[in-house]
Amino acid sequence: MMLALEMYRSLPRYIAARAVGGRVPGILTGPAAPVRLVNREEPRTAAAGWARVKPILSGICGSDLGALFGQTSMYFSALVSMPFVPGHEVVGELVDDCEDLPAGTRVVLDPVLSCAARGVERCQSCANGQTNRCDRVTVGHVSPGLQTGYCADTGGGWGGQLVAHRSQLHAVPDGLSDERAVLVEPLSCAVHTAMRAQVPDGGSVLVSGAGAVGLFATLALRELTPAGRISVVAKHPRQRELARAFGATDVLAPDEVPARVRRATQAFRLTPERSGEFLLGGVDVGIDAVGSKDSLSTTLRVTRAGGRVVLSGMPAAGADLSPVWFRELEVVGTYATQGREAFTRAFDLAASAPLDGVVGGRYPLYRWREALDHAHSAGRLGTVKVAFDLRSSR
Repeated sequence: MMLALEMYRSLPRYIAARAVGGRVPGILTGPAAPVRLVNREEPRTAAAGWARVKPILSGICGSDLGALFGQTSMYFSALVSMPFVPGHEVVGELVDDCEDLPAGTRVVLDPVLSCAARGVERCQSCANGQTNRCDRVTVGHVSPGLQTGYCADTGGGWGGQLVAHRSQLHAVPDGLSDERAVLVEPLSCAVHTAMRAQVPDGGSVLVSGAGAVGLFATLALRELTPAGRISVVAKHPRQRELARAFGATDVLAPDEVPARVRRATQAFRLTPERSGEFLLGGVDVGIDAVGSKDSLSTTLRVTRAGGRVVLSGMPAAGADLSPVWFRELEVVGTYATQGREAFTRAFDLAASAPLDGVVGGRYPLYRWREALDHAHSAGRLGTVKVAFDLRSSR
């Protein structure tokens, strides 16, 4: 048996979370939470190529909070199996030998449960190396689950043990600390975002949001693309400080965006009746790193005609898509990451970037209510990433 946080299906609690979770987060870490601390059986290795992993640190991601607070679209209900142990940003230690990786190796996890992990014939996306687009995430010998941390069979990082396939595992270099290693998976997602942005030489970019997603995207854009001006929208002092450290040219408050982008890009600013202002002209690339209605709307309204808008945060419903039609914007999604090259680049960023102190809160599992409250208020509290420390939970 192992100690784990378990998310389970409860329609009343989902409705309550959706109604008040974003406004009163304490309710969701109290009696209304669709998550519980349990003792449950350790997951078993499913087939050849699988091994047990003991998590060391496991991050709390915005998508985890979205599920907890009822903000995740029901679109995803067919892609998970419950009850599941959350946690997909993981650095851990192999319990078993796994092909060329001996027991005891520190590893980070590519959480996508693609065709190789499921033991099925490769779909076209997996055959092309685009495992994040796998079409087989509900079949095979593993229960439905788009990722580890959303699958009933595999366990997740918020528990004492999980199982993973060799295709998911990346060995951690000896000199990289656990606190940096746990950031490799979200950094690999940022690498994918930077590549999907297709920034032209010297191009202007707006990153809307300065949580972990936006800050890591800023870092990857500056290090890996030919971007010129990178403007980052940030609410809180520590976010503004880190945005500059990670490569932002300028940092904007949310209410400054149209005016500041207009001046920087020589655009025209218009104010329609009973609607938000927008630009004719604007940045070459806009990245929504929040996923809220307001963030997406802002990004769409300040990206130039024919520009590219990248959805890096899980999107919410309700944004006005008129700019997409009128300005002929190219809107692309960026989900998870693609292949080992992205992880190689993420390891390089984890080793070289100014990431000390980015993991600003570490909690044992039994303090899960404090951990989730901290993660929900991370920006205001000056924290980028909150993680569970499983070493103190065994």
